Amino acid sequence: MFMDDGFVTKVLTSRQKAAIVVRYLLTTGDDLDLSALPPAAQAGLAEEIASMELIDKDTRDAVVDEFCNQIEAIGLHFPGNIDGALNLLQGHLSDNTTSRLRRLAALSGASDPWERIASLPVKILAELARTEAVEVAAVMLSNLPVPRAAETFGQIDPELARQIAYAMSLTSSIEAPALHRIGMALVHAADLVPQPALDSGPVEKVGAILNFSQAATRETVLAGLDDDDADFAENVRKAIFTWANIPARIDPRDISRITREVDGITLIKAMAGAKGKDQPTVDFILSALSSRLADSMREEITALGKVTAKDAEEAMNAVVAAIRRMEAAGDLFLIAADAESED
Repeated sequence: MFMDDGFVTKVLTSRQKAAIVVRYLLTTGDDLDLSALPPAAQAGLAEEIASMELIDKDTRDAVVDEFCNQIEAIGLHFPGNIDGALNLLQGHLSDNTTSRLRRLAALSGASDPWERIASLPVKILAELARTEAVEVAAVMLSNLPVPRAAETFGQIDPELARQIAYAMSLTSSIEAPALHRIGMALVHAADLVPQPALDSGPVEKVGAILNFSQAATRETVLAGLDDDDADFAENVRKAIFTWANIPARIDPRDISRITREVDGITLIKAMAGAKGKDQPTVDFILSALSSRLADSMREEITALGKVTAKDAEEAMNAVVAAIRRMEAAGDLFLIAADAESED
């Protein structure tokens, strides 16, 4: 059946050709992720691979050549579903438009409701965890990415978190139809949660602004807030994350990854210009690195010489910005701020 007679690729079915291409790619060591295929396609591919035996080289080469020619002939490829389209357009559509399209797609059955749930703000996920049945909250958290679930856990009452954690141990046997129905119900419930018109509250907004303000401005504003509203000022201090906060809010094990995210000269400039309350951060960073790398950085700091206060502050802000980007991407977590230790 598989002997090459010049027409062999015409008598093979599409599934057989796909099986040959996949088997060939696996043989060459390529890392294939077939999980995005529809379940029926995954099952059919596995069944086809299981039913086939030997394929001669000419047949293999003919199928691979045909596959390559088809790939080369493709001009554009579209996602084929709303989730893929929104991922493709990420950053080009407004958040409101993206959220509305995901919601409509999920409610109409044209999209996986769990894609929509995973994109919800943590505050809404925490509200759902508090208001839905414990078992439903357990299913929701079991299906969220681990960093997202961890953030949500951190915003709910510890006792409720304990109940949900236990309920999660009972969700492994849930079947796909029930999982889909729960997802649809959660999407509907999420739409009923009141959402503020502004993206963040005043504490987060003021904290974000002061994060990248000049140190003198930041201290003056905070001192004024202490006089106007001490509680608000304390919460703003918790929301602020600056170079000086690194030792208290960064796990030493994350320092090596942070140094890889920051331009080398920027980090050296920040450390060379650190003085007073900023100096402990330099000691913290160097102590978290290998002795050889730390010694090399000390030499670079010495060789750089004097750094102006302006350049040092800009470099420190660049390091902080890199940490914030890593936090937003879920690559690291900041240790919760302690208001007393921030003083």
